[in-house]
Amino acid sequence: MSYEDIKAAAERIAPFVRRTPVLTLDHCAGFELRNPVHLKLECLQVSGSFKIRGAVNRVKSLAAERIAHGLVAASGGNHGLASAYVARQSGVPATIFLPTNASPIKAEKLRKWGAEVRFAGSVWDEAHEAATAYASEKGAFYMHPFADQAIVSGQGTVAIEMLEQVPEADLYIVAIGGGGLIAGMSQVIKTVNPKARIVGVEPVGSPTLHACFAAGGVVRLTEVTTRVATMACGRTDESIYEVARRHVDEIVLIEDEAMRKAAELLWFEFGIAADLSGAASLAALMAGAVVPRPGERIAGLVCGAGVDGLAV
Repeated sequence: MSYEDIKAAAERIAPFVRRTPVLTLDHCAGFELRNPVHLKLECLQVSGSFKIRGAVNRVKSLAAERIAHGLVAASGGNHGLASAYVARQSGVPATIFLPTNASPIKAEKLRKWGAEVRFAGSVWDEAHEAATAYASEKGAFYMHPFADQAIVSGQGTVAIEMLEQVPEADLYIVAIGGGGLIAGMSQVIKTVNPKARIVGVEPVGSPTLHACFAAGGVVRLTEVTTRVATMACGRTDESIYEVARRHVDEIVLIEDEAMRKAAELLWFEFGIAADLSGAASLAALMAGAVVPRPGERIAGLVCGAGVDGLAV
């Protein structure tokens, strides 16, 4: 995956996605801001998250016969929604496998978009095993959320827009599930601005890339305990690790509750409905896991929509 691949993906998906806005976190009573903070609102993206970028790029890169028997995906929620949306727009069936801790609201949204929802296992990795077996049996196309160059190239288009919208940023904070988003974004950011600092954020209960960095290679977690289904992944892909190893400066860990507090602040202060992964960039700052250097200008993103911060 190259910077040119990601630029080509941006052109390919442009008619099908939104150029989401950037929110500057000023006039915020609930959190003291010492550095400028900008959040790209991918929660306003088609299907509710950045995942549509990769899903569209993957499908639009395929011949029609490759998806004639439908799309299959395993997801904590957002990748499944993106895959179901693209399947619906393409006129083919979608079957989405979810772990049992996935959001019931997202499962219902999948059904409303016409997808068949199946639950398999307690974490994404178990849903992935069931989904790949099903796709093979049915002759359907499996939409891997991160071990797919076209998917990751699509996710990287977020960074192309961010560099245009916040050109002064020099610290990027990015949530990590399987690692596709940070891999694609870091490829773009370091190509354009090699001096930029990129920090990944993972839950304490799913330190997927953090463990790989510590071991010096891809490892499988012995357990995944986070309740944030969209950030729960027991093992990343070797290609993702290699990109992250070259471009990501640091990975920090935060508690699930820190993301909950950040989601609540986003709703209370700005009326933004973020899921827990969408609140991760801000949560890392609020919890002190990421300490900006004096004068550093921060760019993060609200990568997914949800009701986690709403008092319901």
